[in-house]
Amino acid sequence: MSGSQNYINHVALVLDASSSMAHLSRKVVEVADQQIAYLARRSRELDQETRVTVYVFADAVECVIYDKDVLRMPSLKELYRAGGMTALLAAALKSQRELAQTAQLYGDHSFLTFVLTDGQENASHRCEDAPSRDARELVTAVADMMETQQDNWTLAVLVPDQMGKREAMQCGFPRDNIAVWDATSTRGLEEAGQVIRQATENFMVGRTQGIRGSRAVFSTGADAVNKDTIKAAGLTPVDPSAYQLIPVSRDAAIRDWVVECGHTYRTGAFYQLSKSERIQARKRIAVLEKKTDRVYSGPEARALLGLPDTEVRVRPDHNDHFTIFVQSTSVNRKLVPHTRLLLML
Repeated sequence: MSGSQNYINHVALVLDASSSMAHLSRKVVEVADQQIAYLARRSRELDQETRVTVYVFADAVECVIYDKDVLRMPSLKELYRAGGMTALLAAALKSQRELAQTAQLYGDHSFLTFVLTDGQENASHRCEDAPSRDARELVTAVADMMETQQDNWTLAVLVPDQMGKREAMQCGFPRDNIAVWDATSTRGLEEAGQVIRQATENFMVGRTQGIRGSRAVFSTGADAVNKDTIKAAGLTPVDPSAYQLIPVSRDAAIRDWVVECGHTYRTGAFYQLSKSERIQARKRIAVLEKKTDRVYSGPEARALLGLPDTEVRVRPDHNDHFTIFVQSTSVNRKLVPHTRLLLML
């Protein structure tokens, strides 16, 4: 790609409009409109062109907006009406089949689709938008489609429960492109909107670093880190003489343990992430490569983990190769035995 070519994002929302979504109709419109406003703002800030497509599905699948400039998008208020069954597989197939016909000339094009559903598939076998009438064949068709998509395609789904997650995995969705949301309340839908926004942020920041698609779009944690993402984020290791790793052998406050181990405490020592917790925007992150004890830090490390510049919950998901460390701004932060403390010297 020459330097003059644009980043062009094709972002699609594929929204369940079955009868069971009726009580959330107003909130669906609000959340979708907020996502579009967010996309418009970030597209300007990151100088990325973004085009938006919206599908709604119930008994049939309808494209209500196709590949429209995000800066010219209308509200979905007049376009979303709930009623009918759930043709989920047909919606996945039709949205990706039609988007694949979009021209990809003169630019670095990338396709990101979010499917939001509050229930299980129950209508695609009767839907003209699906190429097969047999439910098992439809599952296979979706899995085959995902298997053959190019590296600049990302397809993610939000489902209401673990059964939905299992069904999505059977359809070939990567585990980290599936999120579970609380479909019983407007609060749950608001939180789903936040998850989509955070995933979009990860995606758009990743675009600036050369990443074209993702099989871990909902991942914020150690499982988002590998050698490829480190390279793409442009991270260079911290000089080994500039830090020390200290084993933690008992419960202790962070300052007490640093002093007990013979060091001077400075604000901003890093503790090892050992449980899911909220991390503020101002907190620095460091990533440790287990095999070499190389440490990577700086703002790029936040981007590497897919963390937005807002407060967010992060999981310490097991990763064979990397460990996350978080800056402590409290001298009384309790350290967990059998973890390590990262001290910048």
